[in-house]
Amino acid sequence: MSEPIAIEDPDDPRLTAYRFVRERDLVGRQGRFIVEGEVTLRLLFSDRARFAAESVLLAPERLPGFSDLLSGDGPPVYLAGKNVMSAVAGFPIHRGVLAVGLRGAEPAPEELIPPAPAPALVVGLVGLTNHDNVGGLFRNAAAFGADAVWLDAETCDPLYRKAIRVSAGAALTVPFARAASGAALLNLAERHALTPLALTPGGCETLDWLEPPARALLLLGTEGPGLPEALMARARRLRIAMAPGFDSLNVATAGAIALHHLAGRRLAG
Repeated sequence: MSEPIAIEDPDDPRLTAYRFVRERDLVGRQGRFIVEGEVTLRLLFSDRARFAAESVLLAPERLPGFSDLLSGDGPPVYLAGKNVMSAVAGFPIHRGVLAVGLRGAEPAPEELIPPAPAPALVVGLVGLTNHDNVGGLFRNAAAFGADAVWLDAETCDPLYRKAIRVSAGAALTVPFARAASGAALLNLAERHALTPLALTPGGCETLDWLEPPARALLLLGTEGPGLPEALMARARRLRIAMAPGFDSLNVATAGAIALHHLAGRRLAG
């Protein structure tokens, strides 16, 4: 690996991109994002990652554990004690593993899916502002082999640090792109022969009776209000059968159940 660089001053300009992790996650990093922890760092450096690393920041005692990863001509590796890392990040860091990733250009949604008539499975997120749910849904999309995740403008950033962590790094590997609105997602579905499926407790059909379409867009809305009626009117409404008197699941859990059903044949093959 390139020779690690020891840094003892939290004001060192080489650590600017890491400064005040919590606050800057909310306002943006000029085309950068933060990953933390061993699992996500290894995914960032894997062949599956869609993004490149700009630099790595480690506590010195963590360096030996990454000797297999940080080899060759890679990005700079900075070493800093926990006190320096905590001063830079703005809170105590116990894992001692951070990296800065580069977003690059965001693709157009239609670039991420196989052209018709090939099978395709896309997850569409509408108005999801909870980073745990978005991260969980990216993890589900990876687990069940979805081709891509499409997001409307209101859905929160999958590359927010917590969303990456909750996704177990899947936000770094699953292709995603944004459209202007939920209506725009449905317009994309129509143009690319995707059957829109709206998951809602008030669905007319139960998921387990659905014959999975060869090309599908699974729409998921925020908990509570759910998907807007105007969107559901343009989609096939599905519900998950539950015990009497209860009709609510966490959106990430509901998404996992639906994706398992939709991807069943693909996974079995």
